[in-house]
Parts: sequence; C-alpha cells; structure tokens
Amino acid sequence: MLAPDPDGAPDNDDRDTRRDAPAGATLEARLTVDLAAIAANWRALDALSAPEVETAAVVKADAYGLGAAAVAPVLAEAGARRFFVALPVEGLRLRDILGPEPEIYILGGYGAADRAAFERAALRPVINSLAQGNAWFEGGPAGPCALQLDSGMNRLGLERDELATVETLPEPVGFVMSHLACADEPAHGQNHAQLAAFENMTAGLDRPRSLAATGGTLMGAAFHHDLTRPGIGLYGGLPFADAAPVVRLDVPIIQIREVARGEPVGYGAAWTATRPSRIATLAIGYADGLIRAAGNRATAHLAGRALPYAGRVSMDLITLDVTDCPEAAEGAMVELLGPGCSVDRLATAAGTIGYEILTSLGARYARVYTG
Repeated sequence: MLAPDPDGAPDNDDRDTRRDAPAGATLEARLTVDLAAIAANWRALDALSAPEVETAAVVKADAYGLGAAAVAPVLAEAGARRFFVALPVEGLRLRDILGPEPEIYILGGYGAADRAAFERAALRPVINSLAQGNAWFEGGPAGPCALQLDSGMNRLGLERDELATVETLPEPVGFVMSHLACADEPAHGQNHAQLAAFENMTAGLDRPRSLAATGGTLMGAAFHHDLTRPGIGLYGGLPFADAAPVVRLDVPIIQIREVARGEPVGYGAAWTATRPSRIATLAIGYADGLIRAAGNRATAHLAGRALPYAGRVSMDLITLDVTDCPEAAEGAMVELLGPGCSVDRLATAAGTIGYEILTSLGARYARVYTG
C-alpha cells in the first residue's frame, strides 16, 4: 500500500475503494492439462479410420504448447507408434522422452549439417525437395525417410514435374505424404482438388500414403489412405468439434476496485465505464500468451457468470468487468479457458485460431497434469 499523505488522507491512487488480494492468496495462474482427454481424443480420431489405417500423433511445438514430456508418453500408451515434430531439436528431445521404439519424423526435412543428430536419435526426415533427398541419400548409408509431395498447397514438397524421381524411390522411403491447405473448411473445393492431385501423383507407386491430419481424418475414408497424422484435434481444438476438452486456465484476481461512471480503465483508455462498475485485475497478459487483440472482446467466467474483458490486455495484467458477479473477490480464481470458454472461442475473440492460443501459452503458469 502507498503511504498516506501527511494529513492522513489516502493518496488519490490508493483510495479505500481498492482491496488487495488477501494474505495467503496466490498470484500464480494455473494451467491444467487433462492427459486422459488427450488419449481419448487420439482414440476417437483413430476410430474414424479403418483398422488397417495407422494413426500417428503430431507433437511439434512442445505438443502444441502443452508439454511433450507429459503428453507424448500418454499418446504412446494410447497406441501411437509414429510421431511427427517440426525440427531436429524437437526430435532429439522427443527421443529422450519416448525411448528407442517409436518412429520420429521431422516435418521440416533434412539438412546435411544435422546428420549427426538424425543418426544419434534415429530420426527420420520428411524429404521436401530434390536437394534434401540428394543430401540424405548421398551422405552415407541413409535410414528410412518419408517423402512429401506438393498436391497444391505450394509450401513444401516435390512438384509434379519431379515425379520421375518419385517413380524410382530408394527402398528407405517408407511412405509418401502431402498436406491439405483447407481441411478446416470441409466444403472448400481445394480439398478434393488436392485429393485428386495426390492420388494422381501416387498412382502406381508402391508405397504407403498419408494425406490427412485432423481435418482430413474428419472428412472420411477417401482422405485416410494408409496413415493419418492428427495434431490439433488431440488437444481439443477445431475442426474436431467432438473433442474432449483438454486445457483449463485459471487466473487469480489480485485486486478489485470501484470505478465511477465515465472513468476509463487501462492503457489507451480503451474502455470507459457506462455505469458504476467493479473492475477486477488479473495476473496474466500477453507475456503469458494471452493475445493482445482479445482486449474488450473476450469473456472470462466465474461461478457460471460471463465476465467481459474491460480494456486492453497488457504485458502482465488484464481487467474484467465483474459488476454483475458478486462472487468475484480478491484471490478468487477466474476461468479464462475451460468449460465456459474453449480455446477456439478465445481465439475467435482475439481474431486468430486455436493453434495460436495453445502454442502461445507462456512459462509463468503453475502447470498441473491430470488423468
């Protein structure tokens, strides 16, 4: 508390309308990850394809921000035998987590400078270009790999005019794959255009095939081929609308203050009270991965009541309008993600997608794993 002025009156910035969190209350937000829900989501996605279709697991970006050390073993126990990450450094860490048995593929491909890492951890590259393929096979005895074809996304993969190389694949190429650009929009015409292109490119090719991630898995058997590679659906995100919720984020109220009608709140005076209001300040901000654009648009929840964001998200703090929530008190934990506000609902409020919400989750939370 600020010291009173010499006359004994409270300082203007320390009015008695402010009440700090009670002694013993935590200032640390709590991120809860339901590992049983992740396993259930993998099994549900696996059940959508035929028994002979293998279901892998994508655990890049530290299992979409939820912690590969906790998540990957649960997926392996559920039945995943192939795992996909983006970079060799992720593959090295995942090998330490999972041990020698699972296959680990590096979606970013292969660079000759990384060969020692690939050999040490038995990593398998997804070859995305002729140059990568030449470096992999000419660098000495090469282990198994996958080959990516560009079926229309124009991002990674061999082009149609490089099919002659595909037709003479070395034995270590275990499967060929591609990636859908619009799988989160099942009715988008590019999905079937890419399916047709992929099947045309691989016609007569005696290799297992993989096209579907989460969205492709949901679009039916025509997209499944021999291997599906779900990612976001494992973690409770769209387009897997039936996914079990995985993440809950609870954040403490560290102060509540009374704000008069017409008074502004927060940076830029971006919110102004239209009535006498109670404003709660919470210990979370964009340094914790809460997207700044969610300010004035998202809602949190407490005791079943929606609490609108009041003003901008700052680095370490947000403010909520708790005028209509008598349960709001200093020290109370407010739900920012959970049953009242899914990852994708928060993403919509912030003008982004659930992937960004998950992978932006910061390091300042107390992480709790259940299930």
